[in-house]
Amino acid sequence: MQYRKFGKLDWSVSALGFGCMRLPTLGAPANIDEPEATRMLHAAIDRGVNYVDTAYTYHGSQSELFVGRALRAGNYRDRVRLATKLPSWKVDTAQDFDRILDEQLGKLQTDHIDFYLLHALDKDGWQKLRDLGVIAWAEKAMAGGRFRYLGFSFHDGYDVFQEIVDASDRWTFCQIQYNYMDVEHQAGMRGLKYAASKGLAVVIMEPLLGGRLVNPPQPVQNLWDSAQQKRSAAGWALQWLWSQPEVSVVLSGMSTMAQVEDNLSHASAAGVATFTAPELALVDEARKLYQSLCPIPCTKCEYCMPCPNGVNIPRNFEIFNTGKMYAKPEAARSDYKLWLPKEEWASECIDCGTCEPLCPQSIPISDWMPIVHSVLGEGKAYEDCMQP
Repeated sequence: MQYRKFGKLDWSVSALGFGCMRLPTLGAPANIDEPEATRMLHAAIDRGVNYVDTAYTYHGSQSELFVGRALRAGNYRDRVRLATKLPSWKVDTAQDFDRILDEQLGKLQTDHIDFYLLHALDKDGWQKLRDLGVIAWAEKAMAGGRFRYLGFSFHDGYDVFQEIVDASDRWTFCQIQYNYMDVEHQAGMRGLKYAASKGLAVVIMEPLLGGRLVNPPQPVQNLWDSAQQKRSAAGWALQWLWSQPEVSVVLSGMSTMAQVEDNLSHASAAGVATFTAPELALVDEARKLYQSLCPIPCTKCEYCMPCPNGVNIPRNFEIFNTGKMYAKPEAARSDYKLWLPKEEWASECIDCGTCEPLCPQSIPISDWMPIVHSVLGEGKAYEDCMQP
């Protein structure tokens, strides 16, 4: 295992962190396969992983309970730094801070949490917690030894990210979604570099874009196969991250022992500034190739919104495009049905045409909507649906 600097702390973190959001299950997400998940977690720690990340809501609020039991077995708790998160959307009053933290300490069977994050901050979530006095509360909790270091995870635009970073000198670290497709998405590469310049450790989530960068479509696989340095698609994505000195630790949510072994193998070769100029150019080419596979040229400018009939036009296009770009149609159908309310589905389009004159990309939105729903809602193949 390779180790890296963790911001300003006098402590080195393993290049690979164990994310406890995609543990093996026996059916429903809340039904964790505990013997197998424990075997995986212990194997990773035995091989040098020293950062374990969970959260209040993962696996139907069962992940923290599992992690507590798994780390207590064999005294594994003493061998890792443990991270969990305050669910910002479940906080209504300042009293909720203590109530939730107390619950988490009990579930995790520990007297302290090493790294505590304000979970999934966006502009509204940050303003709510800030106005409730979360920083002053955190200072008291840290002084009392209930957790040691404060950070936040993030899902919004760069300007909001910078605002949060600059809002307090008590941040030790942050967690951002970042991979070679997300260099300009959310905090992006700009946010990575800004946080690091302020002395924050940067924890990376979604390094493989939820698995979308594994088993790529053939044009992208052909590109990787053309490289002099042979790596798997996952290897290219992970090593690209580890080559950047601002990256502290890369989290992976692993569901099988094979994934644990594969990621450990990649982590053993992790190094800073290891990518050559031709390799960096190849990753840039892969990004452009993925983007060229995007069927609908929507930029999510939202000029088309609001739709008079409630359709979330940009989100429908985003899910549809993602399924096609990454050759993951079933994942796209799952996202459509799980995360997009039915009243916002493409099927709710009544072909009124209000949106189309507003679209800077001149997308025939009303023509695309039935195609989007036929693929995502009815299960038809992308190839069987003609473009408008």
